[in-house]
Amino acid sequence: MSETVAGPGVTGRRVVVTGASSESGVAVCAALVEAGAEVVAVGSNPAKISAVADRVPGIRTEVADLSDPAAVTALTDRLGAPVDGLIHLVGGWVGGAGIAGQSDEGWAAMERSFRTLRNVLRSFYPALAESPAGRTAFVSSVSVDAPTASGADYTAAKAASESWMRSVAQGFAKNAPDAAAVIFAVRSLVDERMRAASPEKTFAGATDVGTLAEAVVELWNGTAGELNGRRLVLQ
Repeated sequence: MSETVAGPGVTGRRVVVTGASSESGVAVCAALVEAGAEVVAVGSNPAKISAVADRVPGIRTEVADLSDPAAVTALTDRLGAPVDGLIHLVGGWVGGAGIAGQSDEGWAAMERSFRTLRNVLRSFYPALAESPAGRTAFVSSVSVDAPTASGADYTAAKAASESWMRSVAQGFAKNAPDAAAVIFAVRSLVDERMRAASPEKTFAGATDVGTLAEAVVELWNGTAGELNGRRLVLQ
């Protein structure tokens, strides 16, 4: 497909959503299903990923430890082709009191988020590159633009993930011109459960998970040439 032709849309596309048991994962899965996509929701906790299927009828669910390369390879083997999208939502946040307060436990959690991104993109890259409309994206943080001492581990992992995604974009540009790798950057994410639990909070600057879900669906409405390598800040 020529990069000058309008995007094909996500209807009928097969999209894998990793880290799908979060509220952002539920929102993304629901938006994709509503738009006509075939959705595979992946999580590491069987009970949690089963609950996503209850909330979003029509999706396929898979359980996999995405930090384990062998488990990710087994997942890609089970799914086979085609794979037209990979939306990576494994995340989390840790902080500490300055540089000295960055704990090994916190870094292990943040390093895992990068490792899962690396694992899934290495494994799914061939299928995405072969798709006539391959799209992949993950959620980063605007803190990469202005790192703080208290968030050093978190921001370092996000920066590494952004670098990896840009490398994927360069690979697509060179060998798969119909595919695109995109970074979404947010200050934080908020959902209705969070608002209900803390009605006194304004969640200033936070991006609603519904906005993220809409941005994911829109990936298939733009051309690869317009999207590949872009960093989109979501408000």
